[in-house]
Amino acid sequence: MDTLTRLEATIAQRLTASPEESYVAKLNSKGLAKIAQKVGEEAVETVIAAMSGTREELVSESADLLMHLIVLLQKQGVSLEQVMAELDRREGVSGLEEKASRSE
Repeated sequence: MDTLTRLEATIAQRLTASPEESYVAKLNSKGLAKIAQKVGEEAVETVIAAMSGTREELVSESADLLMHLIVLLQKQGVSLEQVMAELDRREGVSGLEEKASRSE
């Protein structure tokens, strides 16, 4: 988690940087819809790498996906700590049970 925590802190700092100096700031300046679109693109690229790419491509695309997801979370004011707390809450609960509880 240390790597993700450091990445989250770096992204938080770069959100307010100059778009000319930071990819994260440039992406942020384009708004929530563009950030969400980028997460979707990276998710698709991750799936493609899993299905037909090399292990290295999957690792690389997964890293891109995580980075862009953290940008999206930061944009929406959601911390990794909150996401981890939700995962902790679900620990030990059957995936089928957890999914069924969401539709109740």
